[in-house]
Amino acid sequence: MKRINNYLAILLATCFTLTACNDDFLNTRPLGEVDETSVWTDINLAEAFVVGIYSGLGQGGFDEQMLASLSDEAMFTHPGRGITTVTEARSNSADRGWVSGTYSWNNMYLRIRATNLAIEKLTDEKFPHTGASTDRLIGEAKFMRAYYYHQLLRYYGGFPIVDYAYTLDAETFLAPRNTFEECVNFIVKDLDEAEALLTGQSVIPGRATKVSALALKSRVLLYAASDLHDGPTAASKSPELAAYPNLEILAYPSGNRMERWQKAQAAAKAVLDATTGNQMGLSAPVDHATGIQNYINNSMARNGGQAEILLGRYFINLKQEAGGRQGLFNGPNGYNNWAGNTPVQTLIDDYEMMDGTKFSWSNPAHAAAPYVNRDARFYASVLYDGAQWKPRSSANQPRDPLGQIQTGTYEITGGTGTHFGLDTRNSPIEDWNGSYTGYYFRKFIDANPAIVDQNTYQQVPWPVLRYTEAVLNYVEASIELGQEAEAKAWLNQIRFRVGQPAVTETGEALRDRYRNERRIEMAYEEQRYHDARRWMIAPQAFARQANGINITATFKPGQSLSTYKYDPTIYNYVYKVIDMDPGKENRKWLDKMYYVAIERDEMNRNSDLVQNPGYDQ
Repeated sequence: MKRINNYLAILLATCFTLTACNDDFLNTRPLGEVDETSVWTDINLAEAFVVGIYSGLGQGGFDEQMLASLSDEAMFTHPGRGITTVTEARSNSADRGWVSGTYSWNNMYLRIRATNLAIEKLTDEKFPHTGASTDRLIGEAKFMRAYYYHQLLRYYGGFPIVDYAYTLDAETFLAPRNTFEECVNFIVKDLDEAEALLTGQSVIPGRATKVSALALKSRVLLYAASDLHDGPTAASKSPELAAYPNLEILAYPSGNRMERWQKAQAAAKAVLDATTGNQMGLSAPVDHATGIQNYINNSMARNGGQAEILLGRYFINLKQEAGGRQGLFNGPNGYNNWAGNTPVQTLIDDYEMMDGTKFSWSNPAHAAAPYVNRDARFYASVLYDGAQWKPRSSANQPRDPLGQIQTGTYEITGGTGTHFGLDTRNSPIEDWNGSYTGYYFRKFIDANPAIVDQNTYQQVPWPVLRYTEAVLNYVEASIELGQEAEAKAWLNQIRFRVGQPAVTETGEALRDRYRNERRIEMAYEEQRYHDARRWMIAPQAFARQANGINITATFKPGQSLSTYKYDPTIYNYVYKVIDMDPGKENRKWLDKMYYVAIERDEMNRNSDLVQNPGYDQ
């Protein structure tokens, strides 16, 4: 025991000797972390912090569940993901259904705190100011604060404005919601300051610029002028909102609405004056094939379409970023993909004919060949029965040597005499991932045959802000201000580049035509969900049952075929529109769905918050 004690004494003496010689022995820094003091004394580390704020954008709209499936654009194929909680109007503050991390209340305030911290530290006199570099970072931080607050505004309505890096103090937790007008003004102020700070700065893909600040301001002011956010209009269209005692949180209670439209128009025009987009300025429609390619280029941000992206979510490290998997998430099951968000028939029917007339199932020619002579954007956006697509896997090419989408049931020679399409839920390749609607996404998916969707990441940016949105914002504001000639001049430029003829309508018909144009041009870009709500047409649009197509093909007299291919000279095709089985999805609208519920935990933390109308407290 004495010997052991001697050893311990020697060991302790040695330890004290070592620490006396090395003051940092107990003050080591983690090799994978940087302390706060270092960040805000080094411009490069500060830039890394600001760049990290963009992670709140997530995968953009390329999540497996897409906002399109909460609207009349798409139906989500797989059960149990919280989508039907929303589409069936069963949301409440305890179970809100699916809420993307790109707009969840807690996530937004987490990012907002980071922007506030960056602004405070970068404007502190102790920060080693480096001119344009510091201005850029402050401008980006202000832009991102405005962006995250605009997310709260368009999903929840007015929010508590917090413009400092809050800590665990009671005052922050008890902040009340500001009025809608105060929130709009705060966001616009941030964007004006961001624009000034970013003017003259070089463009870095995926990061804020002067033009993206202008574009976001255009969106915010357009929404502010819309029906849902004009108190008297909203109350007249919704008893739920009329009875809400805090309508000023959700809308302007009064004021000059025409002035709001004028501000929206001016903000959109500032974008149009600052940049040009792609393939604008045409005086006549391009040919149909060119129109299809133009729309693909704009959607994929390639071959000139890069100019459309005013702020994009880019996926550079494709092995780490899931945003490059839209082909897997949404592609056909006959190609071993997951068919997640599938277009519904109501959207398909809203694509015009090539001559600009409406498609109608009452027209015998349309009903007999519904995929012929449609708007070029249909072919660039949707995979439909008979559409030419990629080669199938080597194991499945004998079943389909041509690589054609098969979503019907067809007569064949031999065997059972019936062939279930390879992309149906009776597919012999995969039957569990088939579309219920009979359609698949084409937009945002690379058609390169070398790209196998289920195991290849695609470098396609998500359009957070797109030039064409600003053009459409300008058109809408011009229509509401009675400037119809100006509105049509810009609207027709969008149509000409995809080969569609000019619109000539006036009055209410022009407004309807514009709204359909926006629906088609911006399909699957997280626009329709907001547009239908702010126009207050959601009670009609979102209450419609999701629907699709049933296709059967039988031989024409004297014809036969043992390996199926799409061929109207061999088959008689019959197309029948079907509503979804209510057991899969039973869509419903309640006016509470104009806004997302603030989650119950947040309400419990902050007794000064006011819940949105229609939700339990």
